Amino acid sequence: MNLDSERAEAPAMRLLPWTGTGGKPCYVVGDGTGYVSRKADEVESIQLDMADELPRHADDLLADDKATGPQIRFLAGRLTESLQQVVRVAESRGLRLDAILPDRPEPGTEKRKPDEDLP
Repeated sequence: MNLDSERAEAPAMRLLPWTGTGGKPCYVVGDGTGYVSRKADEVESIQLDMADELPRHADDLLADDKATGPQIRFLAGRLTESLQQVVRVAESRGLRLDAILPDRPEPGTEKRKPDEDLP
């Protein structure tokens, strides 16, 4: 049996969108169809929806001249928390892509032609 076929048969490991005791990462091993994987999909969806709505709330609060320091600190905390969650979702999805597309280039390492440079 060659290494590629062993890798294809090995169950995938997924970084979950929540942490364990002490902030340690949690993983599930499987084919992505079990209860924990479905629950992780639901949690990721909620996290991404909240991250999509939060900037609108931030805009409203920051436009309010009567916003207080504690309100701004609370907002900063929620924005930070949301960003951490979105980064975790992106990391998890990137790891799963690496598992099924092992030869894909690392982000940012693709060579660009000179005419493709950003303005």
